[in-house]
Amino acid sequence: MKNAMGSWSVAVEDVNEVASFSLNGDKSVYAASLIKVPIMAAVFAVAEEGGLRLGDRLPLRRDDIVGGCGVLQFMTPGIELPIHDLVTLMIIQSDNTATNMLIDLIGMEKIQAVMTELGMDRSEIHHRLMIVQANRINSNEITPSDMNGLLTQIARGQCVSLHASEQMVRIMKQQQLSNGLIDSLPAKNTSIVGAIPEWEFAGKTGNVEGIMHECGLLYVRGRCMAVSVLSKGCAEEEAREMIAQIGSEVYAYASGEK
Repeated sequence: MKNAMGSWSVAVEDVNEVASFSLNGDKSVYAASLIKVPIMAAVFAVAEEGGLRLGDRLPLRRDDIVGGCGVLQFMTPGIELPIHDLVTLMIIQSDNTATNMLIDLIGMEKIQAVMTELGMDRSEIHHRLMIVQANRINSNEITPSDMNGLLTQIARGQCVSLHASEQMVRIMKQQQLSNGLIDSLPAKNTSIVGAIPEWEFAGKTGNVEGIMHECGLLYVRGRCMAVSVLSKGCAEEEAREMIAQIGSEVYAYASGEK
């Protein structure tokens, strides 16, 4: 693998076996949109406790709308969306408006409590997305090891519940954004209707200026790999190329090529 500029933190775990790799795995980094994965877990946790129903609808208020990723910023205030749909938009389109609506619904204290319960001891949530507060002291931070711990629990059906874990994986598999982790993987055979794909990816990206993250579960031939790659201070094209190389290496390991 070629070297890349900037700061990198990587964690890889073979969910099927007790095998893992870490490079600065416990280093706290600005979370960007990766924080949306534990927010999703917190929503399902509150639903499991009976504090809400995923079918309940929330109205979109004009004050909710923020920029960045997502389609809700272009929707008409007053429309109502099911909480499950807001979670889906938060993950597959990284919708910041949907994210803030869910943060307001659940509360940061509850989200942090769920993160702690799930073993994300070095990760923190302090603020909503796309809103710069003049007196902000702390930022949303995560570590690759914490993210992988969460992803592994989801993959094993141990995050909140088996049913919640299955729903979270289903949502993450519909991801519409990529920072490169699957760019170098073999093309899927789409010529046969109903064919089992060679691989599937349930992931989440995170981007702000100077930062490119990607994490997720890579399913290959009956095996599952949890991967979290966090980068800072690397040019976007170079970061994407490095993330793609990491994805290729993980795929080669999972498929038995290495």
